Amino acid sequence: MEICTGKPNDFIDRQSSNEGVDNLEQTIREENTTSSLPVVTIASLDRFNDREYRERCAVRLIDILLDIENYKGVGRIFIP
Repeated sequence: MEICTGKPNDFIDRQSSNEGVDNLEQTIREENTTSSLPVVTIASLDRFNDREYRERCAVRLIDILLDIENYKGVGRIFIP
């Protein structure tokens, strides 16, 4: 993936059904390297209105960020 700011960034996404050539999954497969940061995808955006679900997502995201070096190159992580 290209980085617009010139700085490494985490990318948070929601699960989608885009099956086009330029979809996110295809981009991850083609552009991911061992030093790439993961794309974090909220698995169920419909449940994001639920406070407990949001908290679980937040805790998982914090866990990932605190250990980000071990997640480089994995491609995509679904939370929670």
